[in-house]
Parts: sequence; C-alpha cells; structure tokens
Amino acid sequence: MTTSLPAFRALLVLGTVLGVALTLAVAPARAQNIVVMVNGDPITDFDIEQRTKLETLTTQKTPNRQDVINTLIDDKIKLKEGKKYGVDPGVSDVNQSYDGMAQRMRITPEMLTKSLEVKGVRPETLKNRMKSEMVWTSLVRGRFKEKLIVGEKDVADKVREGGTEKLQIEGTEYKMQPIVLIVPRGSSAAFQETRMKEAEQYRARVASCEEAKSLFLSTPNATIRESVTKTTSDLPEALRKVLDDTPVGHMTAPEVTKSGIEMVVLCSRKPTTIDTPKKREIQQKMYVEKYEKVQKVYLDELRKAAMIEYRNR
Repeated sequence: MTTSLPAFRALLVLGTVLGVALTLAVAPARAQNIVVMVNGDPITDFDIEQRTKLETLTTQKTPNRQDVINTLIDDKIKLKEGKKYGVDPGVSDVNQSYDGMAQRMRITPEMLTKSLEVKGVRPETLKNRMKSEMVWTSLVRGRFKEKLIVGEKDVADKVREGGTEKLQIEGTEYKMQPIVLIVPRGSSAAFQETRMKEAEQYRARVASCEEAKSLFLSTPNATIRESVTKTTSDLPEALRKVLDDTPVGHMTAPEVTKSGIEMVVLCSRKPTTIDTPKKREIQQKMYVEKYEKVQKVYLDELRKAAMIEYRNR
C-alpha cells in the first residue's frame, strides 16, 4: 500500500529537515497518562508528546496541543473504520512505506530511524501515522471512487470558468514503431559499428511505417516491435523534440541500447487534447479538491458516531 495524497505529503518534508544523526537519543520512560479514549482505545500524554515532536519536524512549527489530539483521534477513527472494511496494512506494508521514505531521502531505513530517535521521536510514531494515512487513502478511494472521477466535461467546464471558451490544453499524439537490430552481448566494437552503418542505410530507405514493417520482417537479426502511441505528457522534452523534427514515415537516428541498435519509425503525429501536461495538471488539482471534500465529510460523519471521552481535563 502507498499514499500519495495531500494528507501524507507533509511526511515527505522530513527528507529536507532530518539530518543523518550521529548519536542515538533514547526517550526517557514516562507515565502513560490517558488523555482521551476513542472507541475504547486510549490516547496518552506520551502519544501527544511524540506526535507533537513529529509534527514539529515535519512543519518546522510547534502545533497546538488540541490540534495534535484531534489528529490522533482522527487516526484512531480511521484505523477502526479500516478494520470494518478489511483495510488493515500489516507490519510489512508499513515497513515498506517507511523504507520507501528513507530511499527518497537517499538514506537507509536504519539511518532514518537514528535521525528520528536523536530528535526524540520513536520510529513507531511515524509508522503509526503512515499506517493511518495508508488506510484512509485506500478507504476514500475505494468507497467513493465514482465521486472522485474527473471527466472530460469537468476539465472543460473548469477551463471555461477561467474565462476561456476553448479548451487550451492541446498537445501532440505520436504513433511509433520501434525497430531493433540485434547486437549479441560481447560483440566487438567493429561489429557494432557495422550494424550502425546498416541502420543508417535502412533509415535512408524507409519512408513509411508500411515500408518499415515489410523491410524488417524479412531482415535477419532484426526485430520490429508492436506500435506504441504516446502523448506529449508521456515523453521527455528531448525525445519530443526528436520526434517533432522527424518527418512522418521516417526513422529516428539509431541509438545503441542493451538490446542492440534501436530506431523508431514515426507513423503519425497529430494534435490532441488527450492527456496533455496542462490537462493532467487541471485533472490532478480537481481530483485533490474532490478528495479533500469527500474525505472531510466522511471523517466528520465518523467522528459524530465515535465514542470520544476526555480524561483529566
């Protein structure tokens, strides 16, 4: 299980604020004074202290105590709701997410643990938060899938709201036919150079996808792969420029890869409004807005139905 929505993004900020610790700091033992009971599950002073330290690391601001308590209450509610629907990440799932965070920070999980502990934060505190957000994201996406869909009309309407009648998010759709001239592993540089010259000769002969198929299907030690269709947003800028500079029906310059000498026949290139970078940006923003609205209503309903009992206030 993974989490990529705004509720979890703040956790990634740890990568910029946590240094690799050089010494361990062990939190002293303290009494587990119960502050709140949530559906029979306790939240202690120590839980609040730990989450406060984690939030301080994440946001670089010391959060209000009641805000921290509310967050912990929400976590308890989310986890209980997850179990109700069979969404209960195991230790391995949580550890995988934890390891993934360490990898994005370019450190080992052990180094992440050490960094947290030197700041007085137990790694379980971070893992518990990760687990609650993993559960919640899965629940919201699963239960409200239809409500979270952002359709073509939704995007068009959003653009018109900004005062633009026409959907100004056009990109380019490329249909390509990959070709590979096989170069066995261990081949000499001279053999590879010979194959490169052959590739250039083939490139000069091809003027359409049909010609390429006919030619390479009958060429020894050559492979013609299934055609692929990509849009502007799928390709890096450098490759887009190569394809834009290649005449339709012709081949791109040969390149040496692990498979051999590879080229691409550009079968077609046409304007499209399908899945362009601008469209993805608008869709993602709208999705996040819908997600936040849906999850808030969902959580509010669960809080109203929950048994929340404060102690020692």
